[in-house]
Amino acid sequence: MELRRKAGSGARIPTSSMADIAFLLIVFFMVTTIFKLEQGLPITLPRSVAGEKIPRERIAHIWIDKLGTISVDDLVVSVYDIEPLMARKMRENPALIISFNTDAQAAYQVVNESMERLKMANALRVSFTTMPEEG
Repeated sequence: MELRRKAGSGARIPTSSMADIAFLLIVFFMVTTIFKLEQGLPITLPRSVAGEKIPRERIAHIWIDKLGTISVDDLVVSVYDIEPLMARKMRENPALIISFNTDAQAAYQVVNESMERLKMANALRVSFTTMPEEG
């Protein structure tokens, strides 16, 4: 009985550097990814003549669109959730300023109820955000 030797082994894929390649891909995607800072709700702000810039870390944003949807720092909430949420934020940062961004077409009842909830949470430093007058 004659035994034959196989001339060569089949095609193999080298896997020794797969971890390096995966790590480099992860680093590449982490470096090139763009993070959204704030999304908010699509609103049309009322016009103003003058304004003032406030540092971002001292601001909590409340957005109310024309349909009455309320967003607190990109978290959609009901009007009843504003009080406990803002009370917690005020305990964490007593110097917090609430930036109130309301669509010009928003219902007055929703805006008023939101303001009442801020009062109950003792969040009394409120800034009404407007768009500057054009021209």
